[in-house]
Amino acid sequence: MPTPERTSLGAIVDAGRDLLETHGLDGLTMQAVAERVGVRAPSLYKRVRNRRELVALIADATVLELGDRLDAAATGEPDPRQALAALARAARSFARERPVAFGLVFSPGADLDLDAESLARASAAVIGIAAQLAGDDRALDAARTVTAWLNGFVGMELSGAFRLGGEVDRAFEFGIASLTGALALGR
Repeated sequence: MPTPERTSLGAIVDAGRDLLETHGLDGLTMQAVAERVGVRAPSLYKRVRNRRELVALIADATVLELGDRLDAAATGEPDPRQALAALARAARSFARERPVAFGLVFSPGADLDLDAESLARASAAVIGIAAQLAGDDRALDAARTVTAWLNGFVGMELSGAFRLGGEVDRAFEFGIASLTGALALGR
């Protein structure tokens, strides 16, 4: 009789995501994940080839969750400016909940082998809204501009780099309003 399944790939990825947030990338080990899901480390290799693949699976799950949240935030907003604002707020909220995973996914030069289909799905909402604001010809340019500003702002916020006082929430809303206005002007 075959050995019963004691864990699943989904449970392994979920455990890895939790460990990533609580212990950082260095604390994300195969041994720690195995302990979290209640198996011995060698058992993980039946589902995941190595730590690099585990990190890639965690990054992919993060991209998909973020994409789902962006889609949900933008759904039902008839005005593209309001939809972009809702999307930006949802991304910021996600980054605050999962700062390590957010940083991992948006790390320059991170060799994660992210799934192109997952990236396209996660980017669809921002590209669609960008097309409404800047036009189809400039949709990708506009989406990249929004993503770069958002990632920079959130990255600085999470690292405590805003040291000049003032209200960070107010600055965030100013950035959203400025971006949406500027994107619509380019049309």
